[in-house]
Amino acid sequence: MDVVENGCEGMGHGAPGVSMESLLGVARALGALERLVAALDPYQTDLGRARASKALPKRVRN
Repeated sequence: MDVVENGCEGMGHGAPGVSMESLLGVARALGALERLVAALDPYQTDLGRARASKALPKRVRN
């Protein structure tokens, strides 16, 4: 629980050094991890899908 407590405190104070691990730990503790992941998924919107497809390489080599 240390990560969650420290993460909450840092996030509450707007600390720029809060890690992604802390953010995900807090989201999991609050039962919001799946919603957070869905909100960050670029394929959930038309604009996100358009930008994601432009970022993909035209050809993949092995």
